[in-house]
Amino acid sequence: MEELVIRDADVVDGSGEPSYRADVVIDDGRIVAIVKEAAAAGCLRPTARREVDAEGLVLSPGFIDMHAHSDLALLRDPDHSAKAAQGVTLEVLGQDGLSYAPVDDRTLAEVRRAITGWNGHGDDIDFDWRSVGEYLDRLDQGIAVNAAYLIPQGTVRMLAVGWEDREATPGELDRMRRLVAEGMEQGAVGMSSGLTYTPGMYAKDAELTELCRVVAEYGGYYCPHHRSYGAGALEAYEEMVALTREAGCPLHLAHATMNFGVNEGRAPDLLALLDKALADGADISLDTYPYTPGCTTLAAMLPSWASEGGPAAVLTRLRDDGSAERIRHHMEVTGSDGCHGVPIDWATIEISGVSDPALASYVGRTVRESADLRGEAPWTTARRLLVEDGLGPTILQHVGHEENVRAIMRHRVHTGGSDGILQGDKPHPRAYGTFPHYLGHYVRELGILSLEECVAHLTSRPAARLRLADRGLVREGYRADLVLFDPDTVAAGSTFEAPRTLPSGIPYVLVDGRFVMEDGRRTDVLAGRAVRRSPR
Repeated sequence: MEELVIRDADVVDGSGEPSYRADVVIDDGRIVAIVKEAAAAGCLRPTARREVDAEGLVLSPGFIDMHAHSDLALLRDPDHSAKAAQGVTLEVLGQDGLSYAPVDDRTLAEVRRAITGWNGHGDDIDFDWRSVGEYLDRLDQGIAVNAAYLIPQGTVRMLAVGWEDREATPGELDRMRRLVAEGMEQGAVGMSSGLTYTPGMYAKDAELTELCRVVAEYGGYYCPHHRSYGAGALEAYEEMVALTREAGCPLHLAHATMNFGVNEGRAPDLLALLDKALADGADISLDTYPYTPGCTTLAAMLPSWASEGGPAAVLTRLRDDGSAERIRHHMEVTGSDGCHGVPIDWATIEISGVSDPALASYVGRTVRESADLRGEAPWTTARRLLVEDGLGPTILQHVGHEENVRAIMRHRVHTGGSDGILQGDKPHPRAYGTFPHYLGHYVRELGILSLEECVAHLTSRPAARLRLADRGLVREGYRADLVLFDPDTVAAGSTFEAPRTLPSGIPYVLVDGRFVMEDGRRTDVLAGRAVRRSPR
């Protein structure tokens, strides 16, 4: 007898087609039978050792978070309700060109310091891996949800070139090609870049093109955080489209927003650019989160020249009055490349987390608010925070536009990605709320997408980009990574005031046919594993 039957579910199967009522049978981690309209047709109904009554609930494929920053959180926190409770059954890690494999001892220490604001310093983690394959093996020991991995181009450059702002030598470029090839052979699904983050941003297009050629040889895709989301946003999108077409590599645009005042109402320009490229045969997809503010580290706002040499060099420059004044001028007057070419507005920069608890009073306030309370200039406050917290502060940047968010999420190549940073006392609510917020706010309340469309955006589309032949749809033979939710009540609980509140209306989540959420509560099941690149 089979293990489980989900009885009388309204199946939204991920294809975008209308829902249907069915009993769905699961055994050995896979969907083994789908009996449509069994009760109405008077059919002999399937039985199993366990039944779940899904009356009034939608059964869909598990949601795929195409842009996650859970690289250490999955190892640190077996519960991982931040994602499991949303119905996420697969996360894509290694984002924005900076993560923890491949590394050597020196690079590991540097990258841990550089992105402590994203993932914490990792003092509670046993970093017993160095290669991509070893990191994936570590995930295979058991995690809350499944995870795929992108080779981080900035980390690769750190290994081969260091933190210098210069072109790679032929020998260094060869080493980077080998590192990318090894990572792909070991199971990575593609490569990411953070082209406003050092040292990845120091790579010229020719270098990136050569690495993308390697990714394409292995059937992977390129996922850039491109060079500007502000003053040069459209040009940056065009650059990535042209680069990947030259390399013959599929393109997935990370958190494809149009932010800052210069881009208000300009989403149609981006979509027209993408439509033309798609019509010409380009292979493009994108992800977004359904919120207007962005989230990153305060150090990311610095000009790239100030970050050359790595974290220790950054702190040295910040402590030097002359260098600090030059940094301030670039940020407040010229428009730092770290802030996407737009002069920084300190009233939009809210501190969301710090590493040092002694600095917690800054959290939840904008830099300008804290500066006003202290009777000093905003840069003085920001500089002190960066130095005293060792580049650790994370921020919310309130620069988005709702009409752009809505326009982009409607596009036919759109997928969902939380870009969720789980660190800090006041993280962005997207980390805990992206997927139910799509379903509750943008589907049920606003009707921006139909339920069937939205589920396809969150399931089969990302599965297709990841080339997963047996995920992303409710089909016989597919893996039983599934979500049961109430379409009338599903909603994000997280808010900017209470960002770690779990969602409502998602009582059941299954990974590999095992309940990781049951009756709305997290079980102790660790059914997640590394999802490696499928062979061509």
